[in-house]
Amino acid sequence: MNPWGLLPVLLLLAGLMPGSVSTARAGLLDDVDLHGFFDTRAGIRTTSDVTQRQTSLLESRLQLDSLYQGDALTLQLRGDFIADDVEQDRSIDLEQGRGWFDLREANLLVSPTDWMDLKVGRQILTWGTGDLLFLNDLFPKDWQAFFIGRDVEYLKAPSDAVMASFFPEWGTIDVVYTPSFDADRYIRGERLSYYNPLLGRTAGRDAVARVDERNGWFSDDELSLRFSRNIGSFETALYGYLGYWKSPVGFDPGSARNTFPRLNVWGASLRGPLAEGIANLELSWYDSRDDRGGNDPFVPNSEQRLLLGYERDLGHDLTVGVQYYLEHLVDYSAYRNSLPAGMPERDENRHLFTLRLTKLLLNQNLTLSFFAYLSPSDRDFYLRPKASYKLTDNWRLSGGANFFGGSDDHTFFGQFENNSNVYAALRYSF
Repeated sequence: MNPWGLLPVLLLLAGLMPGSVSTARAGLLDDVDLHGFFDTRAGIRTTSDVTQRQTSLLESRLQLDSLYQGDALTLQLRGDFIADDVEQDRSIDLEQGRGWFDLREANLLVSPTDWMDLKVGRQILTWGTGDLLFLNDLFPKDWQAFFIGRDVEYLKAPSDAVMASFFPEWGTIDVVYTPSFDADRYIRGERLSYYNPLLGRTAGRDAVARVDERNGWFSDDELSLRFSRNIGSFETALYGYLGYWKSPVGFDPGSARNTFPRLNVWGASLRGPLAEGIANLELSWYDSRDDRGGNDPFVPNSEQRLLLGYERDLGHDLTVGVQYYLEHLVDYSAYRNSLPAGMPERDENRHLFTLRLTKLLLNQNLTLSFFAYLSPSDRDFYLRPKASYKLTDNWRLSGGANFFGGSDDHTFFGQFENNSNVYAALRYSF
């Protein structure tokens, strides 16, 4: 267990459980804002997968979120207590979010001067302009939660980091230092099947990915940078990242384990009004430091990425958003020449389009949404229809689906075809 997580878990349990409030702390806790929710949900696969349970989701979770705002500091503790019937291993793993408890946030925010904020501890971090597409946002994601039907808020996994924000007159500078690498909560076969190139087929619980984790403190660290500034009505930003590929996309033939190769990312973004809507442009350069020549078949080549987006309110509580995403593989000839025989070959350019439709009905108590990924180059897709109805101020009923498909079982979305599922959820917020 990450040592950052031990103390906040104890504080959350001691400070929030009924009957644990001592008289000496009563004054402090009077200023604590406590809220949360109880969420229960279930899902089932729409196709058969011999390597997985037919039940894709069957869990209940209680989230407690406490916020203390004092004159000199702000303290936040937020954690989920989970009963998960699908997960086989119920021991706590705060890095991968497994077990009966998941610490979402435990951080301290101070403002030592009027031009600086400092936030220390576990926190949810995000930046960039994409809608469910991430170019310069290298903070960890929980793809498993995203694909099985948990609320979309769980796509953003927590980071154990120090974030310093500076506010000079000419812009805002954000610096995030993560002393021990925070990987994505990636798909490894325990719950969702994936394409295993060594086996040449999709695999699940019969071949859980073996991964060489990076968890050295101050040796496997990450540094993220952003400089942002408004120019007229446009938001502009420059980004930098020094760290590792967030999912284990490398491979060590000696140990037969997947690895996290080193990675630098440099990028820029622009977002502002256009033709009664909001447009965004984002660029990034993925510098794969362990294979800059592109000759190592077990380390991904460097990439250039581009995102164009546009969203607009069409009236009558209907909004639409579209995006185009390009992933260009650098040194493609070297990649092809080094590719082992029998390994599926990826295209030099991966094109991806997305569409988001959101419609509010019944006095905005009913929300219908549809998000689609479609890649003409990979010939695969991912569809996310969802309906959510607000029963009362506290109760919310929702249901949706995750449909995957593709012509090949080795493409990004095509490999998840047997993980297609439908789900329903009921949440009480307090």
